[in-house]
Amino acid sequence: MNQNSSCCGGAARPDENAETALDPVCGMTVTLGKGKPHLTHEGEEFHFCSQGCHDKFEVDPEFYLTGAHKKKSAAAPEGTKYTCPMHPEIISDHMMDCPLCGMALEPMGAPSDEPNPELIDFTRRFWVSVVFAIPVVILAMGPMLGLPIRDWMGHTAAGWAEAILATPVVLWAAWPFFKRGWGSIVNKSPNMWTLIAIGVGTAYVYSLGATLFPDAFPAGFREASGSVPIYFEAAVVIIALVFLGQLMELKARERTGDAIRALLDLSPKTARRINANGSERDVPVENILAGDKIRLRPGESIPVDGVLIEGHSTVDESMITGEPIPVAKAEGDKVSAGTLNKAGSFVMEAEKVGSETLLASIVNMVADAQRSRAPIQSLADKVAGYFVPMVVAVAIIAFGVWSAVGPEPRLVYALLSAVSVLIIACPCALGLATPMSIMTATGLGAQRGVLVRDAEGLETLSKIDTVIVDKTGTLTEGKPQVTELVPANGTSEQALLRAAASMEVGSEHPLAEAILKAAEEQKLELKPVSNFQSETGMGVTAHMDGTRLAIGSQVFMDSLGIDAASLVDQADTLAEQGKTTVFVGQNETLLGLIAISDPIKKTAFEAIAALHELGVHIIMATGDTEKTALAVARQLKIDQTHASMRPADKKALVDRLRSEGNIVAMAGDGINDAPALASANVGIAMGSGTDVAIGSSSITLLKGDLTGVTRAYKLSRKTLQNIKQNLFFAFAYNFLGVPIAAGILYPVTGTLLSPMIAAAAMSLSSVSVITNALRLRKANLD
Repeated sequence: MNQNSSCCGGAARPDENAETALDPVCGMTVTLGKGKPHLTHEGEEFHFCSQGCHDKFEVDPEFYLTGAHKKKSAAAPEGTKYTCPMHPEIISDHMMDCPLCGMALEPMGAPSDEPNPELIDFTRRFWVSVVFAIPVVILAMGPMLGLPIRDWMGHTAAGWAEAILATPVVLWAAWPFFKRGWGSIVNKSPNMWTLIAIGVGTAYVYSLGATLFPDAFPAGFREASGSVPIYFEAAVVIIALVFLGQLMELKARERTGDAIRALLDLSPKTARRINANGSERDVPVENILAGDKIRLRPGESIPVDGVLIEGHSTVDESMITGEPIPVAKAEGDKVSAGTLNKAGSFVMEAEKVGSETLLASIVNMVADAQRSRAPIQSLADKVAGYFVPMVVAVAIIAFGVWSAVGPEPRLVYALLSAVSVLIIACPCALGLATPMSIMTATGLGAQRGVLVRDAEGLETLSKIDTVIVDKTGTLTEGKPQVTELVPANGTSEQALLRAAASMEVGSEHPLAEAILKAAEEQKLELKPVSNFQSETGMGVTAHMDGTRLAIGSQVFMDSLGIDAASLVDQADTLAEQGKTTVFVGQNETLLGLIAISDPIKKTAFEAIAALHELGVHIIMATGDTEKTALAVARQLKIDQTHASMRPADKKALVDRLRSEGNIVAMAGDGINDAPALASANVGIAMGSGTDVAIGSSSITLLKGDLTGVTRAYKLSRKTLQNIKQNLFFAFAYNFLGVPIAAGILYPVTGTLLSPMIAAAAMSLSSVSVITNALRLRKANLD
């Protein structure tokens, strides 16, 4: 190797006469003698363009010297996308205001630890508003508090002082309000900012005009003293109160991401990598690549998904399964990022890192679900679409009525009532009612092992009356074992098992795994097969030594011309014991029968009983034989059983039940369940199942346990109840607030609602909705 070349091809230690070197981290050319950072590693000196590159190299030199950082860069994700919390269909590649509601777009994906820029900006503007609003209020309200400050200054000078103090608040601090209000008009999407901009702008422009040109105002604007009243204090206090409400809302919305942050915190920041030369180093987890070897010590969290290659231990997988009992792990077993190594020490090989880990997929699924829309949201959207024009119309009517029949000064009362109507009528509470509940509920679900793919599925789940469940892997353990070998026609048990196992090599079906495991235990030498063909739900065929082999149901044997009648009675007897039977044939000859037992999950009894208590009708739909299915159904007290079901049959069952008016949830974990899962009103996939099943479902149960169905059902019902409460608060608030702001109580009380009080009430309406939604975080799902 050339002396001035590093092992990754960049300059590491320059020649004595060299003037430059390559930064091994970023690849930039570094001019020597300019005071740039450098360090010595294993006798070689390295130079860096910045302290940042120096520090990265110092933490993990091998990552850069082996060129691993280039592989990571090649797989870098796309840039951040931004979306609206209330309108997820709005997506942008840069920060902007939502054209529909005016809210600032937020980064998609998992919540960041970085501070919210809108929260920082609004906090600064809020305090500026407060600082300027206090003297304005003192100047305006001083006489009411016994402070003759206006008499000391003179009314004209006091008015000018109010104008000077209020102008920075209105023109600088409140600039985002006017910008969003104008955007709502340009986009023909009136929203809360439309009302706030009109209300605040009207109060400020009127007051500024009254200060600059008091003689231009007619008698209807003049008080008994002849002066024209000004309302700068209303404008600045409204702005401060709106900012206060926005800050409370932004901070509360951040709390909905606590569940995701808790999941992210399960993953460690560093991992102990074993380098190619045998040395070990604690490195940032983002530097771990697939294929790296990692050492785990007792008490450490597993940083990435992988497989044990040395040692053994017990691992706390409650993050995934919700089960507190640690699981024994040995060589060849899989481990997942975020789970906790308990007792032993082991070496694992990384398989999935970064965004590919199970933990990352869970986080992304929850984040996507939090942005999805529930059907009930359409009600709020429809109302909000008409709401702002109606409020503007009410404000105009209130102004007209007060101008015509109100007490003197009529036009002042008219202006105050119109501004109060505009300010108090905030459609923001309507817009937040559903998204806040969905965001909170999906976070809670993730913590309890219930992953929600979309809000529509969560809402629909609360209305189901029928649940269809698969048997294998859903009601049973999904880890069957061969219990009987019944040869036929002079075939030996070993020949029967060898033929069956040879066909099942490469199959992922749980029954195939049981057969292969039995052959392995008997140390049978399997023969290669060709022309492997699978008919889902029926069986498989293959060719071995020039003959056709087949394994599957009796119906499958009949379709191939293999007479299985001699063992049908014995198969029925075994099926009545809850065992699954498969026939094995060669050409047209029956080789025998294999019985496989799959124990019922202990939690299945509890789950079925809980669903019955909730009034749900339960149907088992399985590809197994009728007698085996009925044996399981009797033990679990399932309402209805359908056996020997192919994937198309399960889908047809779902379609028929839906056509009869039932709202159907389908729970399954296999490829053969995917069509029915996609066709059901709500598909519920067991997390232990196939990617196809999970991809076809609205809900995924990480534990792969039917008790999760009851947990998901309760989550759904509590979420919908919470949404309805929020919508009630929002509708009731506006139903009562707008007439009061318009002055309907004036004949009784003799007072008119101040625009400042209207602003406080408007802010509190959104906060009340958010606070109610956050109550879901403590909901009991057991």
